This record gives sequence, structure tokens and C-alpha cells, in this order.
Amino acid sequence: MSGAVLLALLPVVVLIALGLLLRRRRFVEDGFWPQAERLGYFVLLPCLFFRGLATARIEALPVGELALTLILSTVIVAALVVALRPLMNVDGPAFTSVFQGSVRFNNYVGVTLAGSLFGAQGIALAAICNAAIVPTVNVLCVLVFARHGSAKLTGRGILKQVATNPLVTSSLAGLAFQMLGLGLPPGLEPAMKALGAASLPLGLLCIGAALEFGAVRQWLGPVASSSLMKFLAMPVATVLVAMLTGLKGPALTTALFFQVLPTASSAYIMARQLGGDAPLMAGITATQTVLALVAIPLVLVGLTAVVHL
Repeated sequence: MSGAVLLALLPVVVLIALGLLLRRRRFVEDGFWPQAERLGYFVLLPCLFFRGLATARIEALPVGELALTLILSTVIVAALVVALRPLMNVDGPAFTSVFQGSVRFNNYVGVTLAGSLFGAQGIALAAICNAAIVPTVNVLCVLVFARHGSAKLTGRGILKQVATNPLVTSSLAGLAFQMLGLGLPPGLEPAMKALGAASLPLGLLCIGAALEFGAVRQWLGPVASSSLMKFLAMPVATVLVAMLTGLKGPALTTALFFQVLPTASSAYIMARQLGGDAPLMAGITATQTVLALVAIPLVLVGLTAVVHL
């Protein structure tokens, strides 16, 4: 398993490094990257999730067990981070960045890894993961922003943030098509397949372009706290809950992929919009992206001794 994971990570590393190189060499204008990220987030990745769920043989997948495992483990770690808040020497906006770094994940890396290891089944499992934890994480993060961020949110604002998330709506729409037995039109299905395939390399290039390491030293404590939660507490909680739900095999492996993924670059955008500490968020994202290259194989190898993956 560890060898397969390393092989699956190799193209991820190459594409992230290429994105970093392209930005530093200014191969394209700086304005390209935010627009590419927007295209991937609002169009390409939703196409991937919608088609993956609408066309998958979902009856063969442990949907309930997978969703329950992910939601419960995420809530457990979120509660742990909030409980440890008094021990962190950070202000409210900085805490929102620590919280996001502890629970938010990078969709592109997870889908790439799951697809590389398990093919079409992996894409379907990844879509279910997103359908379960994207709304969970967004609700939790928005609640924390409402309490600790400098830009206060109303209940209506919280609901709007969740209901308009393109990854949530596309995943739920795909599940609805699946349950209703609706097929995709012949001309639309290949178009969505092509758009979805484009989301993975473009998303990884954008991750590389967004990396900023210059200010990491200023926030060693918050960066370390969020990384310990992300790479240690989250996978351990996921395995413990999986033992209760009976989740195993490729579904458990995919769940662990998603729960040990580095924080998404979209966390930086949310920090800017909702009154968080955006520079700290950028430092956490950059550090976790690098740490994940070592953490993901180590976590899977270490937990193999506890459960059968």
C-alpha cells in the first residue's frame, strides 16, 4: 500500500512543483491564477463530482458508513480544537486560521489520490467524501468565524455560505440523479467528463502557484498546532470511528486520504472574506502542503498495523 501511495503522490508533487515554478518564472500573468482557481472551484470540480456520483454504481459503495465516519471524526476534532483554544496564545482571527487548518482539506489532492489508486470507484468514493464533509466543514468553519472572526455573520449568512457552495450542490445533485435513476444525455456526459478531468491538473497547478513560505517562521506555534490536529488527531479519530461504523477496504483508505489532506487554498480566500488572519492562513496552507508529502504515506503505513486497509 505504501508503494502505491507514493506512486499516486508523485504526479501530485510534480504538478504542484510545476505550478510554483510557473508562478515564480511569471510564465503567465499573476492574474491568471485566481481566475483559474475560480474556474476549477465553480465549474470543473463540480462537473467531476456530479458526473462521478450520477454515473457511479453507488449501490456497491458503503455510503452511509463512509459519510458517518467522516462527519463524526470531523466534529470530534473540531470540538477538540475549540476545547484547546484557551491554551493557544492567539487572538480570535488567528484562531479561525488554526481551526481551518485543522479541519479543512484540499479536494484536488484527495480526488487525484483516490482516482489514482481505485479508478472510477475512487472518484465515486471521493465524491461521497465531499458530499459528506464539505458541508460539515463549511458549517463548522463559518460558525467559528461568526464567533471569533472580525467580520460577524448572521444565521442567514451562515446558511448562505453552505447552500451556495458549488461542491455541496454538485455532489447533492449527483446523488439525486443517482437515486432517481436519471441518466446523463449522450452529448452532456462526455463534455462533463472532459471538464472534470481538467479540474485535477489545473487545481494542482494552482496549489503550487499559491504557496508562500516567507512568513511561516512568524507563526510556528499556530502552524504546529493546526498541523498536529490535521495529520495526527484527524486520522486517529477517523480510524476510531471507522471501527465503530465497520468501514473498511478502499472506502476507509479514501476516508483517511481526505482526513489527512493539507488545507485548501480556498481557506485563504475565506479568511480574507470573513475576517480571519489571512497571512497566517497562507503560512499554514504552505507548510501543510509540504508536510503532507511525508505525512500521508506515514499515516497510512502506521494505521495499516491497526486496521486492514
